[in-house]
Amino acid sequence: MRNAVNDGVWSGTWVARRLGVELEGDEHLTDLLGMALRRNPKRAHLLVSQVLGKHVPQSPAVVHGHGVRLGHRVRALLGDAQAARAVVLGYAETATGLGHSVADGLALAPYLHSTRRPVAGVTPAGGFEESHSHATSHLLLPEDPALLAGDGPLVLVDDEFSTGNTVLNTIRDLHARHPRQHYVVVALVDMRSAEDTARLDRFAAGIGARVDLVAAASGTVRLPEGVLEKGQALVAEHERADAASGPVPGGEVRRVDLDWPAGLPDGGRHGFTPAHRARLEAALPGMAARIAEALPDGSRRVLVLGFEELMYAPLRLAAELERTVPAEVRYSTTTRSPVLAVDDPGYAIRTRLAFPAHDDPADGPGERYAYNVAGAGFDTVVAVVDSAADTPALHAPDGLLARLAEHAPHVLLAVVPAHQPQLPERPAMLPEPLRGPAFSSYAPDEVGWLLQDLSSVGLEAPTEEREEAVQNGGAHYAESLPVEYQPSERYQALFHAALDTSADRIARAVGVVTETVLTERGGTPVLVSLARAGTPVGVLMRRWAEQRYGTELPHYAVSIVRGRGIDANALRWLAEHHDPRDVVFVDGWTGKGAITRELSAAVEEFERAEGVTGFDPEIAVLADPGSCVRTYGTRDDFLIPSACLNSTVSGLISRTVLRADLVGPDDFHGAKFYRELADADVSVAFLDAISARFPEVRDEVDAAVKELLAEDRTPTWEGWRAVERISEQYGIHDVNLVKPGVGETTRVLLRRVPWKILAKAGAGADLDHVRLLAEQRGVPVEEVDGLPYTCVGLIHPRYTRGATGADGRAVSAR
Repeated sequence: MRNAVNDGVWSGTWVARRLGVELEGDEHLTDLLGMALRRNPKRAHLLVSQVLGKHVPQSPAVVHGHGVRLGHRVRALLGDAQAARAVVLGYAETATGLGHSVADGLALAPYLHSTRRPVAGVTPAGGFEESHSHATSHLLLPEDPALLAGDGPLVLVDDEFSTGNTVLNTIRDLHARHPRQHYVVVALVDMRSAEDTARLDRFAAGIGARVDLVAAASGTVRLPEGVLEKGQALVAEHERADAASGPVPGGEVRRVDLDWPAGLPDGGRHGFTPAHRARLEAALPGMAARIAEALPDGSRRVLVLGFEELMYAPLRLAAELERTVPAEVRYSTTTRSPVLAVDDPGYAIRTRLAFPAHDDPADGPGERYAYNVAGAGFDTVVAVVDSAADTPALHAPDGLLARLAEHAPHVLLAVVPAHQPQLPERPAMLPEPLRGPAFSSYAPDEVGWLLQDLSSVGLEAPTEEREEAVQNGGAHYAESLPVEYQPSERYQALFHAALDTSADRIARAVGVVTETVLTERGGTPVLVSLARAGTPVGVLMRRWAEQRYGTELPHYAVSIVRGRGIDANALRWLAEHHDPRDVVFVDGWTGKGAITRELSAAVEEFERAEGVTGFDPEIAVLADPGSCVRTYGTRDDFLIPSACLNSTVSGLISRTVLRADLVGPDDFHGAKFYRELADADVSVAFLDAISARFPEVRDEVDAAVKELLAEDRTPTWEGWRAVERISEQYGIHDVNLVKPGVGETTRVLLRRVPWKILAKAGAGADLDHVRLLAEQRGVPVEEVDGLPYTCVGLIHPRYTRGATGADGRAVSAR
């Protein structure tokens, strides 16, 4: 296999014939794309760009030229005045070089790309998820926070626009922080369906902004039924440990010094300005000349191989080299994306070199890959990495350089200095925690709130308006508060009846989770509850330890916001006042495990940014029906009465608030204290009713803990898989709109605009309050056999204003 680009056969034929996948669209679509099979449980096929320079070695002039021409089209669309105010954002990892090339076409636009590599001390300016990707979490880490804070056009660049979900997630996050009037989405190929296109139009209308699309080609992938299972079966059939063949042992590895300009960023991870671009253009001829001098005599076919997100610098070096040497120069990069290799002219990925990850800090251990390099006839490979990736793993016997040397007689290593952003000064001293009775109806020793008091700020909005704004991307759910639900006498009676019948059960769960923590963590744990559902649980755990052992555990409440992470200032305060190894995070229950994942990612990001270690992101919960954690009181999905109400069972404290105009970089997240609801407050009554049962359940708790500690408590994430199945079955594209479990379903009915409730067939009194709320809101309850939760609340993604239920309240509509 000398050249995977063109053997006279379309490089998507192999997949198309075996899976029945059809590629339809513009005349030149098959010139731009081939197909391969992913080793990925979320999507079977991979559209392989022939001009991106990621998986398929290509002329660097062709790769750069495609991006520049797209940039020219964006400039023509915007006009010179608006183009001069634009910022370009590319997506890691595949579009980092493409986005930078589009910025070149715009000439004066600064550039930033997302990254999966956290950088110590750099506060993220945003983040989002790419749901179908092999590695899903993206961070935006500009050195200059003002880079994304303007109101000029934002140009978002990806290699392929498939469903639009990633772009919507990005715009939703950034628009909530810094609204602007115009977004331009740029891609090599637009492969959206008509429904995906309509969804973007609705989204744009919802946020009141213009969203344009610029693409080199467009088309559609038609997938037959069962394509994922067929693809996985084909991968299993054809997978082999090493897809490369015919090695040439004993290749020479040498370094070449680029003399990279001091202080010039290696790419757009932290921002790349027009001034940086001018410096790079001036330095490129000299750097390319150094590579040319290092090439062995008689080099005929040279590959410049970039490294994951480091695509642009190797691309420009390769393009300059291509202009100045007689050898045929090609360009591609390594990747973390696992793809099946099949040596067939009708398949886009002919060979695969696998090697251990070698960047520091690497985004998790595991393999990395170089595709279509082995067997392609390269006599010299110039590997270009940044200094963070020039690690012992790179030079190991099974590392990238050794693998390249097996297939090329000569390997040159060029290292670009990884840019180190200038870090901001440390924030001022943080305030002490808020305590009752000045803030909350809890006793001052029961919990300290690492929050700021926003009681004087009007934050409440009607549920229907909040739902529409959140789903249309106009606002994040944490930027406002729902109007507090005021329960009817009938509902209050249900709460008290549920409390009376479930007090023993809850007391046992409190005892089990507390004893598990005390046994496994030892010493004096510091309880840190996730406000606000975790706060009553944290107070109860503290009471258990005090009643039984006379131990007064420190207890604080902190804010965590889905999509924004945990309050970093709260973690900073905790690290200054306690040993992070003593901290135990506490929550009420798990649903699908979204907050579990959010906390884990946020703690990892904080520790890397602050250089502080020791926080354990494991959450201790009262109930774990989603099987998402190891430390729990029970895995049963049952009614916890504190889920029935809002602030009146949580110390009269609101949900937490995170809004840029209210919460500064040195502030805790905010919340309100609803003093005016004191007459309806049952917070302390709830705690007293549960803790009064502690002596009665002590023996049962001891027996249960002994049995529990002997079991395998490894999370199975059964709940997450169930949510994905439900999401697919009911046509809901966003798993965040599927709320599993009694507690989450109750929240949907109290705070959101529900579509329908799924109830486990035969569920009894645990759902009395759910049925009552559903009746009051005109929401259907559908009984389902085999549901892993007692109930699931669904919020339909196509919520539109004007659809109403039986009681006249707005509901979601198909």
